[in-house]
Amino acid sequence: MLTPERHKLILEMLKEKSVVKIQELVDLTDTSESTIRRDLTLLEQDKFLKRIHGGAARLQGKLQEPSMNEKSTKNLHKKQEIARYAAELVEEGDCVYLDAGSTVMEMIPSLPLEIVVVTNGLMHMNSLLEKGIETYLVGGYVKQKTKAIIGRGALASLKQYRFDKCFMGVNGIHHQFGYTTPDQEEAMIKQLAISLSRESYVLADDTKFSEISFAKIADLSESSIVTNELEDELNEQYSSKTMIKVVRT
Repeated sequence: MLTPERHKLILEMLKEKSVVKIQELVDLTDTSESTIRRDLTLLEQDKFLKRIHGGAARLQGKLQEPSMNEKSTKNLHKKQEIARYAAELVEEGDCVYLDAGSTVMEMIPSLPLEIVVVTNGLMHMNSLLEKGIETYLVGGYVKQKTKAIIGRGALASLKQYRFDKCFMGVNGIHHQFGYTTPDQEEAMIKQLAISLSRESYVLADDTKFSEISFAKIADLSESSIVTNELEDELNEQYSSKTMIKVVRT
């Protein structure tokens, strides 16, 4: 079977299933595993798919954005592992920015009490206040889908602060295009918070890697990454541009 024919079959199967295993593609194309791996590498380079452990997955749309309720229940165990590690990076006396991301929200139960938090995450407020953490909420427009506070007011409000550390959620992490999110206004808030922080951390499970969303937040080098799993090849590719902590339990 010619290479273009195999690529066509691979992409057609991805349209049907969203995620396919290497063995399925070997059976479909009647070819070797090494050939399929090369095919997946080429298709990923051309931005048709992303490789995952043992197979490939369809890329999400550039503007696709789950609601906060959807995000908070997806890959929850992975997010909690990442969040627990991230919370250990916060020290008593820190001034911290918590982005409106769902993984960031999972940090709150493990945070020390003697800190100051600034956030644009409306969903974070109850947990922060119940825990007794001194909290500041930025002003601005509340985005209904993600419960994030964004817009000109949020940017102006955020500029009044400086942070020891900030913690970000993103929709995509790409070795060439950096950190991205579907909404350009959310991207601006995230970008500003990173610039105001001494240390910056992106919290993202393995599904976010090789994804590219509409609006760029920052280059990879502008933030460290905390994730739950990364194949050796990807780890090498990304760690050449930023610090990566892979949390394993």
